[in-house]
Amino acid sequence: MRYPCLVKKRQCKTQVKISLEQEELSVYGEPITAKEIETTCNYQDSAKTVLTAEKKLVQLSGVALFPGDIAPNLPNLSGGTIEVNGEKRRIFQGRKARNPDGTVNYSELDVM
Repeated sequence: MRYPCLVKKRQCKTQVKISLEQEELSVYGEPITAKEIETTCNYQDSAKTVLTAEKKLVQLSGVALFPGDIAPNLPNLSGGTIEVNGEKRRIFQGRKARNPDGTVNYSELDVM
């Protein structure tokens, strides 16, 4: 059975550069780059205001959606950086949404 892709390629218009990291660290304690990708995605920004001792702090975050599996050689998407709209942001969570048969429907990266 073929499952419909929930993130269509025609909806992906934002150019991004992704640098994904492995879960292990190098002998010097630095993250190891697993894969670098230049592609398009469906990117959605969000912002919220958090009150601090200085009275205000704006936190920017976003979500990048990709059709299919962007890193088939990695079992999960745990961290790295993404450059979108000229800004470099940190990936704090990654997700591979799977179909009932185990194939990856779409990949999602949450960034800050």
